[in-house]
Amino acid sequence: MEKRQLGRSALEVSALGLGCMGLSFGLGPATERGAAIALIRAAYERGVTFFDTAEAYGPGANEELLGEALAPFRDEVVIATKFGFCSGVVAKGLDSRPENIRAVVEASLKRLRTDRIDLLYQHRVDPAVPMEDVAGTVKELIAAGKVKHFGLSEAGVESIRQAHAVQPVAALQSEYSLWWRAPETEILPLLEELGIGFVPFSPLGKGFLTGAINAQTSFGENDFRNVVPRFTPEARAANQALVERLTEIAAAKGATPAQIALAWLLAQKPWIVPIPGTTKLHRLEENLAAADLTLTADDLATIGAALAAIPVTGDRYPAALAAMVNR
Repeated sequence: MEKRQLGRSALEVSALGLGCMGLSFGLGPATERGAAIALIRAAYERGVTFFDTAEAYGPGANEELLGEALAPFRDEVVIATKFGFCSGVVAKGLDSRPENIRAVVEASLKRLRTDRIDLLYQHRVDPAVPMEDVAGTVKELIAAGKVKHFGLSEAGVESIRQAHAVQPVAALQSEYSLWWRAPETEILPLLEELGIGFVPFSPLGKGFLTGAINAQTSFGENDFRNVVPRFTPEARAANQALVERLTEIAAAKGATPAQIALAWLLAQKPWIVPIPGTTKLHRLEENLAAADLTLTADDLATIGAALAAIPVTGDRYPAALAAMVNR
């Protein structure tokens, strides 16, 4: 698979990474461990070298899973993980105190079976802790060799600038897709200015852009989408027009809607690396094929016109979580 460099950092990764959260957290029951390990290793065998996890996915269970799966080829892959929630539990609130960052890193290293974290993100900006203290703590961990690169997730413009002034930020991870384009206004220009890579999560709209979800779809009891305003039955019905148009565009290219959605992201900037997640091998293979799909200027214009004509219904987060982004 083609490689990409995240901004002006020396961090080179596959053009598409693998978001591993859904294997053990957030999208219903955890995948059986053996099957999850097999999927992660299948991704590596197909050229993926960039794997994303977090302390909060489990908590800890996803890191343990990834550590076991990647152990045979640890030196050939890039592992990204995150700190920033109290005890790794989102419901307990934020905690980016320096002492917690250091403790989380030690625990993550053990769970990941490694001696260094390639990319360490602050999961969400913590207004109770100065960004200079957060970046300074990560800078110390980098000097100690325990972390290689610093990243932020869902951070706003000022927080990015403050962090970057203390310790260069290699990558920002935030939501970006055909149905969430807010980063284009302020974030992407800032990242280009500072030489920071961009790692879009939920590049397939939490599954909606694949065309496999409609107004009648029901989600499991522990599925995060149950509380997302954009996934109410009414919102899904209203947003179906976007998927239908995307399906038409994909058919004309001999591709799937998911492949068009990922290829569109890859076409935006050479330093963008989406991290679609899946629990199924055939979806993994479908997603990875998007890296070989070229969209022409006419294709991009057609997609842009379709997006402009179809407004998206529903917020992407419930109010409590929405308050934690773009700080």
